[in-house]
Amino acid sequence: MPPHRFIPLAAAALILGLAGCAGQRSVTVIKLAHTLDQSHPVHVAMAYFGERLAAKSGGTMRVELYSGGQLGSERECIELLQLGGLGMTKISSSALEGFAPEYRVFGLPYLFRDEAHRWAVLNGSVGREVLLSAESRFLRGLCYYDAGTRSFYTVNRRVEKPEDLAGLKIRIQESQLALKMVRALGAAATPIAFAELYTALQQGVVDGAENNPPSFHLSRHYELCKYYVLDEHTAVPDVLLISAHLWRTLTPQQQAWVQAAADESSVRQRELWTDATAASLAAVKKAGVEVIIPDKNLFRARVASMQAEVARDQPRIGALAQRVRETTP
Repeated sequence: MPPHRFIPLAAAALILGLAGCAGQRSVTVIKLAHTLDQSHPVHVAMAYFGERLAAKSGGTMRVELYSGGQLGSERECIELLQLGGLGMTKISSSALEGFAPEYRVFGLPYLFRDEAHRWAVLNGSVGREVLLSAESRFLRGLCYYDAGTRSFYTVNRRVEKPEDLAGLKIRIQESQLALKMVRALGAAATPIAFAELYTALQQGVVDGAENNPPSFHLSRHYELCKYYVLDEHTAVPDVLLISAHLWRTLTPQQQAWVQAAADESSVRQRELWTDATAASLAAVKKAGVEVIIPDKNLFRARVASMQAEVARDQPRIGALAQRVRETTP
């Protein structure tokens, strides 16, 4: 029997802690690990999730947060969830493409018309369907966190149009669609772990990368990359995941508390994200980064053929993309 088919006792201890002595009530402790800095708005939202869960459960459930990769990389945290060795984590939906192909739809460039359309999709039937698509792999999505829009930043080349990316080595997440997109724009796509990216930029392993403003700022990549072109090619959300092993051990009431606290943290995180994005852009500009506002239609035109290609080669993703386009706020 494969090891992920059951929860070893030692692993279960990492998911839940039952505290209390005789005569005292037990407290369910959920371990939640991620790779972000504690000042990141997503970390703050997860701390808020813990506060709301404790309040809703009357103190019978609480969350222990492990930030900054203390328990491993994003992929290692996913694997721990699958094995039952960790309760929860936060992951980019791009990193989930290999576990549930439905997540690939969010990697399509220029998928959303605007922010209202994006959240109508994420909070609607398509979003919910995708959140639950990896449960057979022991990964249950609870909610989405705003990760803004992703744009290119480069060490020493000013980019205003797709042709300016030609020949550059651009770091991407491990995403099939990110690979296709960067190649369609004329650059060489290079998957590198986020934790290793600063050194890769410093040593010239890559010439640039792509990410949202808060991540560009908090990672200190602006110290090395002096050009940030806001082409806003994708809006890939983050996902708050819970191990299906853990979820199935919770009572229906506990599950309801967890889901409600997650939903509230998603709303709170969106508020935090808006402020963090404005503050991050102001900070990198002050540090000397040139923020470029390009004609996004030029970038959109270069990747337009991807929509038809995906619809042809991946009909499931093409169908989801069509439902996204048909969604109205």
